[in-house]
Amino acid sequence: MPATAISPTRAEDYPEWYQQVVKAADLAEQSAVRGCMVIKPHGYAIWERMQGILDGMFKATGHVNAYFPLFIPLSYLEQEAKHVEGFAKECAVVTHHRLELGPDGKLIPTGKLEEPLVVRPTSETIIGATYAKWIQSWRDLPVLINQWANVVRWEMRPRVFLRTAEFLWQEGHTAHASREEAVEETLRMLDVYATFAERDLAIPVIKGPKPAGERFPGAVDTYSIEAMMQDGKALQAGTSHFLGQNFAKAQNIKFAGVSGTEEFCWTTSWGVSTRLIGAVIMTHSDDDGLVLPPRIAPQHAVILPISRTDEERAAVLEACRSLEAACSAANFAGGPVRVKTDARDLRGGDKVWQHVKQGVPVRIEIGPRDLAAGAASVTRRDRGPKEREAIPLAELPQRLPGLLEEIQRGLFDRALALRKSRSVHLGSAAEVTEYFGRDDAGFAHVHVADDPAIATLLDPLKVTVRCVPMDGPDEPGVCVVTGREVPRRSVLARSY
Repeated sequence: MPATAISPTRAEDYPEWYQQVVKAADLAEQSAVRGCMVIKPHGYAIWERMQGILDGMFKATGHVNAYFPLFIPLSYLEQEAKHVEGFAKECAVVTHHRLELGPDGKLIPTGKLEEPLVVRPTSETIIGATYAKWIQSWRDLPVLINQWANVVRWEMRPRVFLRTAEFLWQEGHTAHASREEAVEETLRMLDVYATFAERDLAIPVIKGPKPAGERFPGAVDTYSIEAMMQDGKALQAGTSHFLGQNFAKAQNIKFAGVSGTEEFCWTTSWGVSTRLIGAVIMTHSDDDGLVLPPRIAPQHAVILPISRTDEERAAVLEACRSLEAACSAANFAGGPVRVKTDARDLRGGDKVWQHVKQGVPVRIEIGPRDLAAGAASVTRRDRGPKEREAIPLAELPQRLPGLLEEIQRGLFDRALALRKSRSVHLGSAAEVTEYFGRDDAGFAHVHVADDPAIATLLDPLKVTVRCVPMDGPDEPGVCVVTGREVPRRSVLARSY
């Protein structure tokens, strides 16, 4: 087995290493349309795992799924000024509905639309217009709906999974009778995202409100979960928005209250996307390729038969199939262990290396000597390729779930240790400037006011305020730029 699967390594060129991990793991590739990606079967299988877990969590909190149109009338976006301003530069617009053959033999657009249609960058406006028809009285509330969909945001600097012109996501949209209910919903879904990130993706996150300049266009408050990648940069892994009555007033979403008085609804929206696959790659993977947390791995384990003769192959393959059935009957994370036997007619080393690059959490090798000893050679993906353990075949089905849980927990602990090692508390503008001039900069916890004036310090450093940690201590201090008193430190970082 070669010393490294990925070139360049993380230390040599982290952005290019990321691209090469995506390629080596066969997750996705660039499409013929600039800025768009083809998600390949292995990449999509990971998204399906994420989707299935999240969908269950949404339904457990009372939400149901629906689907809304891909196209949004331009006039809908214009109804909420801050919203259209925030997305105007990212919108793809349909202006014609027909193609005709021109005199030079090329197709030309004809049939100009009376009103241009925007390919949804997000669906607040089209869903709000629908809710205005559905909601008449307080008895119709709350409306708790999620949709799984694609959106288009015209990205000029694409990077597979992280920033693409078209991507897959879910977007929840809810309407409530009171401000208190809507705020509660906003924070509930933020907690759902944080739980999913930490429990299932093994990614430690910091959750908290964004400053005014980083809010979702048209929102009263935006809350995010922020994760540290291995290069010290932050990745916004999910957002939940309290929209107040801004969109309700723009879309005329009203209801008759208990007293009969007509009121505007209070609304929220929240979403995560295929960007989470990029987050997993950059949090856990190594210079050998992809590393997957078991909870979202399409396969928990792969069994690799090793033989030289047809006679050996028959005996080994029978043992592998028997072990596969026994392991599949075991339970991990609320479902059966996902295990398969790779009986393809390929060189053993080629098969091993493919599963390493694709991040399969556990590899189980069985050959004639293993059969004679009544054991299998087990290798964990979160450890070095030479760190093997011989486990008796009779014990393996019972031990495998515990092994997977160890890997899941270990990946989280490792990521948390990295974040702690690359987080600092700073007390002056000079310290902030010095810190982000270093190659090993990560998260800086600093007292800064929610004020445009802090851009004078942060913009030249290409640093932003990620959020104000909700779970951190109340630690009043003076803003390092404005001198104003602030109740808590904010997290500053460079980001994706």
